[in-house]
Amino acid sequence: MKYEELAKDILAHVGGKENVRSLAHCITRLRFKLVDESKADTEYLKKLEGIVTVIQSGGQYQVVIGNHVPDVYAAVNAVGGLNGGGEVAAEDEGPKGSIFNQFIDMISKIFQPILGPLAATGMLKGVAALLIAAGMSTTDGAYVLIQAAGDGFFNFLPIFLAYTASKHFKMNSFTAMAVATAMVYPGMVNPAGVDPLYTLFAGSIFESPIYMTFFGLPVIMMSYASSVVPILLAVFLGSKVENVLKKVIPDVVKLFMVPFTTLLIVVPLTILFVGPLSTWAATLLGAGVSWIYNLSPIVAGAVLGGGWQVFVMFGLHWGLVPIAINNLATQGYDQLLATVLGVSFAQTGAVLAIMLKTKEAKVKQLSIPAFISGLFGVTEPAIYGITLPMKRPFQLSCIAGAISGIVAGIFKLTSYRMGGLGVFSFPSYLDANGTMSFNFWASIIVCAVGLVSGFLFVFFSKIPVLYGETETAATATNTATTLNTNSVVVEAMKKDLGAAAEKDLVASPMIGEMVLLSDVPDEAFATGALGKGIAIRPTVGEVYAPANATVTLLFPTQHAIGLTTENGTEILIHVGMDTVQLEGKGFTSHVQQGDKVVAGQLLLEFDIDFIQKAGYEIITPIIVTNSNDYLDVITTKEATLTDGDYLLTVIA
Repeated sequence: MKYEELAKDILAHVGGKENVRSLAHCITRLRFKLVDESKADTEYLKKLEGIVTVIQSGGQYQVVIGNHVPDVYAAVNAVGGLNGGGEVAAEDEGPKGSIFNQFIDMISKIFQPILGPLAATGMLKGVAALLIAAGMSTTDGAYVLIQAAGDGFFNFLPIFLAYTASKHFKMNSFTAMAVATAMVYPGMVNPAGVDPLYTLFAGSIFESPIYMTFFGLPVIMMSYASSVVPILLAVFLGSKVENVLKKVIPDVVKLFMVPFTTLLIVVPLTILFVGPLSTWAATLLGAGVSWIYNLSPIVAGAVLGGGWQVFVMFGLHWGLVPIAINNLATQGYDQLLATVLGVSFAQTGAVLAIMLKTKEAKVKQLSIPAFISGLFGVTEPAIYGITLPMKRPFQLSCIAGAISGIVAGIFKLTSYRMGGLGVFSFPSYLDANGTMSFNFWASIIVCAVGLVSGFLFVFFSKIPVLYGETETAATATNTATTLNTNSVVVEAMKKDLGAAAEKDLVASPMIGEMVLLSDVPDEAFATGALGKGIAIRPTVGEVYAPANATVTLLFPTQHAIGLTTENGTEILIHVGMDTVQLEGKGFTSHVQQGDKVVAGQLLLEFDIDFIQKAGYEIITPIIVTNSNDYLDVITTKEATLTDGDYLLTVIA
């Protein structure tokens, strides 16, 4: 084994294998977690040939090796009989932010793969509503097919979310989808015209008719169509159960017994507990809001208008819908849900502001169908695709919704029938005899207040960066096949260096501010121990090839990439400090190890906002790891850089 002696030396001087709690590695260094760091001989290791330096940081004992760290890691595991997984454990990820932010980030990532179809089907629901408004019958084939194409996606949304959530929670995708199909199975909804076996909590707000039992346990049925949170909880639970089963079930039957047992456990737990908890929470919310409305319609409007979007996300709105339906049946009108009429327009106004103001091409592209479907009352594409991931616009849309709810409460807005959504909800506010009284015009005012306030709040606030791709950068990505290595500056440098000198010109791989390597907050990089170079504080989360090269190293967490240019220069681009701890979260690779790339080709994308909120520095060193093979590495003096600008000159 090539690195066997080095591995033995390292292991002996970190205190022996009994002092090693865990071992992982990133692109340049071994990351030990030691039982007692005082037992390690740091000074000896720093002087040992094959080791660049040693860094003690973040509860880790980091032995900096360089590009051949995977081989040394394998050798240390082999000679020590260790079982390092090569990846940083989940508990080592570092700060994640608040629970609320974690939840939003999770929702955003799970919804991201389905944003296109979500927006498209939302628009189809709008088309179906237009056909009805034009006088088409609900039994007409054109309406039925278009409505099915649009509404089917929303009805079975838990199945699609099960697939994307399984990727996030690391569960078998098809097992997760099987859980979702059980949740939306038609037989899991309260049957019409059938007497219940008995009723739980009769006479209370938690009254629940029971139509069937599971080994004697009451099954409280509810509809999970279009729901979000219940399936996420189910897949999370399923991932934990599945992980345990994989460890205990013999390999010979694991293929079918793991999903069999997982479904046997998770489906009943989901139906028996997630459902009832959601039902009772919704019931409690409905009772509370009704009580508030009776005290003050204005306060109720503020609470409902401001919280409605959150209620829908958690399925809590189901506690209010039956109250509204009952009010219409017994009184001929409802004022409770009338308070949320303007909420969808508040969200639509927020999206319109983002569409007009954002510099991100992808966000602008998503905003157009989200705005159109929002006018028809379908706001899921706007919420899950744009405003919720941005956080601040979502919060502002909730405030705008609260304002529209207050206006509705002031007018004591009244609905006289169950109608459409969005612009098609206005007929519901005609008087019982169909006349345009002030109530009808009040409904338009409420929606206008929601739309305008949502627009103004977001338009006059800073639009967060979502994908890190400005229109300028996107255009460059689409049109540029080479970086600006043929610029006047570069050509002048070629002449200044002289024809006799062998040289390699390296362009900037990203947009951002130049940082001296000595100012990088990591000793291994700052001292030049890993090679000469420079660093960039990126303002756009994209990494482009700085020259024609081969991808010689791509770490599994995608936070760092190694390139070898056509002239033999070895370049390491390391996005952020200690970002290996994120385990690939926030990073997307567009190339694979071994790929040949051309200058200007997109290599990586990373979420700057996510990385920073997780507590990590985004300064990105760009170093020549084989600097010792060259006379010198000259760096740019420019304070700001864009992709393609001159960055380094390697002189042989």
